[in-house]
Amino acid sequence: MADASATSQTKLLARDAELLKDTVREAGSLALSLFGTELKNWTKGSSSPVSEADIAVNDLLESRLRSATPDYGWLSEESVDDEQRLSKQLVWIVDPIDGTRGYLAGREDWCVSVALVEGASPLLAAVFAPASEEFFFAMRGQGATRNEVAVHTTPGTELDFSRVAGPRPLVERLSPASQEIALHPRIGSLALRLCRVAQGSLDAAFAGGQSRDWDLAAANLIVQEANGKMTALSGDTILYNRREVAHGVLVAAGRDRHASIVSHFRKRPLP
Repeated sequence: MADASATSQTKLLARDAELLKDTVREAGSLALSLFGTELKNWTKGSSSPVSEADIAVNDLLESRLRSATPDYGWLSEESVDDEQRLSKQLVWIVDPIDGTRGYLAGREDWCVSVALVEGASPLLAAVFAPASEEFFFAMRGQGATRNEVAVHTTPGTELDFSRVAGPRPLVERLSPASQEIALHPRIGSLALRLCRVAQGSLDAAFAGGQSRDWDLAAANLIVQEANGKMTALSGDTILYNRREVAHGVLVAAGRDRHASIVSHFRKRPLP
């Protein structure tokens, strides 16, 4: 009986993986079709831009994913939060366009980011950057890929600051006081910044405080499955689908480098 249940779960996971890939590709194509056009846009909260493209992509994702998986929860940057998600074992966590500011400015550093979270941890992840034709995918325990080729974080513990991305005041706390550092150019999409760690083009990346579940969940799994680690600066595991979806300062890197960075900040904590 247990074998039959495991087989059923495996089939369901395979179905959800294909659903995720197909839907995120479709959503990315829609976002790309609107990229560079005249779009209505406005500001929500104090400074977060949103456009009619964000809403259109969100509507597509919600329609496709929720109709196929009506029993799953839903958490999206562009949807009203439905707290029924808190009682669900499986929840879609969605950022329709991560990097909206860059998207509206005509830059290519934006993506569609979607994760399926089981409990408090990502189970499936897709991050699609259609402007640069990059599709990242991960399944828990199965590795991570970029355009169907396996990716891996860089090994070692050394820090080449030109291969580190994140808020300058934070990263500077890693460098000797006398050292002038040149950081990697800013990547507007946090999810894409973290995926650059997974693919090995960055050695480490930081997220300042106040990132949200939808910015992080998919990229977190992709980093993890690329033999990396992504945690709070304290080393604590990031938990998803909680009532509070905002997070503090985070770091992603290959496992050895991550351990070295966390150790540094434990000895020299942020004020």
